[in-house]
Amino acid sequence: MLTKSQIKLINRLKQKKFRQQEGLFVAEGIKTIKELLNSTLNLHHVYSTESFQLNKGEETIISENELKKISFLKTPNKALAVFEIPKEVDVKANKLIVALDAVRDPGNLGTIIRLCDWFGISDLVCSETTVDCFNPKVIQATMGSITRVNVKYLDLEKFLKENKTEVFGAFMDGENVYKSTLPEKGILVLGNEANGISEAVEALVTKRISIPRFGDLQATESLNVATAGAILLSEFKRS
Repeated sequence: MLTKSQIKLINRLKQKKFRQQEGLFVAEGIKTIKELLNSTLNLHHVYSTESFQLNKGEETIISENELKKISFLKTPNKALAVFEIPKEVDVKANKLIVALDAVRDPGNLGTIIRLCDWFGISDLVCSETTVDCFNPKVIQATMGSITRVNVKYLDLEKFLKENKTEVFGAFMDGENVYKSTLPEKGILVLGNEANGISEAVEALVTKRISIPRFGDLQATESLNVATAGAILLSEFKRS
């Protein structure tokens, strides 16, 4: 049975300031929770309509109505779990790194984390204005990939200045990525959904790349940032 204090804690975790204060985040859905349970993350508690066969004190079996009281989803998915936010890990500068400049949409960030996992990108660096990776909607969109990608928030301008490696920026007017020579290591910067890469970060980009449009009308203004990221990462890995 859920207690009032448990309901209050979980509802607080919808907000970033309380996630940081408590050092906890929420994950929902059987598949996602099982992925997280099989990772190095520390479990705080599971609330589920069916047992995960965990140790005594780690889970509470609740009704569907109780789940509705704590779920952040319109249609709750059988289980909700609370995990500890892991400590940040240093970035390995000798590989290809993806950097995000003020990406704000949780679905986009979650998808980009999944893409990093898919393409073997171990480090994703984010500007401090990028949406929190422990936002419930981001966790939902990662489908467990959050456990296999190191996401680090930092001063992006300072990071790019300090790393002596080529910085690739995604722009509409850059060099055709299909004709570019792409290295195994470097930093690929993706910008904000509405405004692209900021002027301050743009000044630190050493090579501008773009995805050409092939439609006859060429009327589409731009690609979704996660879609663009998928195409560019595919080209980096193909090269």
